[in-house]
Amino acid sequence: MALSKISPCLWYKDDAEEAVNFYVSLLPDSHIDHVQRNFSGSPAGEEGTVLVIDFTLAGQTFLALNGGSHSEYTYAMSLSVDCADQAEIDRLWDAFIDGGGRPEQCGWVRDKYNVPWQIVPTMLARLMGDPDRVKGKRVMDAMLKMVKLDIATLQAAYDGKAA
Repeated sequence: MALSKISPCLWYKDDAEEAVNFYVSLLPDSHIDHVQRNFSGSPAGEEGTVLVIDFTLAGQTFLALNGGSHSEYTYAMSLSVDCADQAEIDRLWDAFIDGGGRPEQCGWVRDKYNVPWQIVPTMLARLMGDPDRVKGKRVMDAMLKMVKLDIATLQAAYDGKAA
């Protein structure tokens, strides 16, 4: 298995394996590539427990590390998922919430491991990046009022129609 040149590493106290199994169940082209177990005397866990998992989410390689202590995730680093349609947004959003996560503003959600995710429709960048800045501003204003992003409402804002 070849890692990407750069692979994000997610830190967990001791539940990396549970988290990775959850993540790979959500996205196509996702799988566990390798599990490295602890040697005796490791500060991250007892011999034979999971230390590092190399895994792939939607074609992007990641590492998950059981670090043995809790570490906080911040908004300075999040995982953004490009969603083709509302059904994909709804499916992922619901999976993260139902799994013990919590919704946040503007398409952000935290999973039960406290990892921040952005669940974003593909079309958002096109709408907000339109050369007509009035259209882009309407989309931005609509998005700022949302928790889970709604494609129909964003498109209506872009078109200048009340949602």
